[in-house]
Amino acid sequence: MLSKSQISFIKSLHQKKYRKEHGLFIVEGIKSVTEFIHSDYLVTDIYCTENVMPKLANLSQKIKLHQISVSDLERITTLTTAQNILALVRLPANKDIETLDLNETFSLALDGIQDPGNLGTIIRTADWFGIPNIICSHDTVEAYNPKVVQATMGSLSRIQVIYCDLPSVLESSRVPVFGALLDGTPITETAFGGEGIIVLGNEGKGISEAVIGQITNRVTIPGLGKAESLNVAVCASLFCYELRRNILK
Repeated sequence: MLSKSQISFIKSLHQKKYRKEHGLFIVEGIKSVTEFIHSDYLVTDIYCTENVMPKLANLSQKIKLHQISVSDLERITTLTTAQNILALVRLPANKDIETLDLNETFSLALDGIQDPGNLGTIIRTADWFGIPNIICSHDTVEAYNPKVVQATMGSLSRIQVIYCDLPSVLESSRVPVFGALLDGTPITETAFGGEGIIVLGNEGKGISEAVIGQITNRVTIPGLGKAESLNVAVCASLFCYELRRNILK
């Protein structure tokens, strides 16, 4: 049985300021937890119900395993319906943009993305298509928000996500910068080459003027209907698919 202080501590990690203060974030669901166990992330504690215990054989001795009741798990979960397992994972050290090798590969750059579900889906999409890096503006939603983590289905354990002054990074970039805009070359006619950064903008406002000024190649996804714009996660999926289709030609 969890103590009140344990419950209070874990529930505090639902909020960004306490995740930052304690250097921990929450992962839920057996698939996602397993992905983080086998990644470079440090899993410190696992809380799970009795029926999940057999799936956690041969855990590292550094991971503290706590068997708890369903009712206790429901007190600490970030989800509407608890998934029988919750892990505490150490936040990675802040990485500088200079640590990323942006040459001879493609990266996504996110400018002011606000919806956690969108960011999580973009991270999962990047993982599927083999896009290793996601560069975020400071006003993009936090990657360790529980809703983002849940939407990635474990893909966050493999993708480098870095927050930075996006206009400055793009200005100093040595690779082409492609921007998803309404007035550009159709995506199927764009020569992407073998490296570059794909910029995707805020759900409502699009790409900011400061970032637009750093875009070297404007790209659009032609539409036939009357919708004003595409969902940003869908847009990311189409760009990732087109990049890989071109590489495999």
